[in-house]
Amino acid sequence: MELIYLQTFREVAVRKSFTKAADELGYAQSSVTTQIQKLEKEYGVKLFERYGRGLRLTKSGEELFKYAVQLLDLFQQSKEKLTKQGGGNLSIGTIDSLAAYFLPSVLHRLRQKHEDLAIRLQTDREDSIVSKVREGEYDLGLILENKPEDTSLNWISIREEPLHLIAHPDHPLRRLPVIELEHLADYEWIMTEDTCNYRIMLEKVLRASGAPVRIGLELGNPEAIKRYIMSGTGISLLPRMVAEEEIKRGELAILPYQHPDIRLDIQIVIHPKKWLSHSLQDMIEMLKSKS
Repeated sequence: MELIYLQTFREVAVRKSFTKAADELGYAQSSVTTQIQKLEKEYGVKLFERYGRGLRLTKSGEELFKYAVQLLDLFQQSKEKLTKQGGGNLSIGTIDSLAAYFLPSVLHRLRQKHEDLAIRLQTDREDSIVSKVREGEYDLGLILENKPEDTSLNWISIREEPLHLIAHPDHPLRRLPVIELEHLADYEWIMTEDTCNYRIMLEKVLRASGAPVRIGLELGNPEAIKRYIMSGTGISLLPRMVAEEEIKRGELAILPYQHPDIRLDIQIVIHPKKWLSHSLQDMIEMLKSKS
């Protein structure tokens, strides 16, 4: 059985599509199908099943995926040990705000140092990122977290990322020197998705105070949230990095509100048994240097 079949299997599993895997690998779709069929014949099991319009792993496929990640990682490790070079593949899971506003400069430097490195950057929910780091699907996770619950993984805190209440510069709350929770009751919130760590943190504080929460819009994209705030009267809680440029230009404003329970750190999460390639070590050091 050729190792390339496992690489193809991993791509189909990650992308949940034969077509997308073929595009990524530069194969004809028929080649991907043939390779998966050969794997299924080798193991005597079905690895994928149809789920709606897409694909998902069977139970046997889920088990093979764990081994495939380890085998491909070991193969890459052997290449680096023998050639003392970087390159290979690096899979990173992160959230939208960090992907857009924190990682670009790091990835640019990393690609300059490792020109042959193929990077797969996936945006995901925080809980899903942690799970996929644990299962080996992501080499590294980068999220906003305060007190990590999964102590079986290794966590590296880079720095605190300020969280601010953001509004239009002409918002009525801007007239107040200090905002208390009761001042927020009459205003409409533009929220991130309900799995977002800083939304969960905000809602916990608001519920504890008994303050009503009126959600006007729920959006998964921080750029969309900013656009709606700039065109209306809504308020939102966002990491400083997301709105920094608009704040400097006077298009958005920070409302004078702070709470000790609303704070998050930028955190690296990695499996304790993960082999650290040269490129992965370099990325961790580059991330730590942004503290």
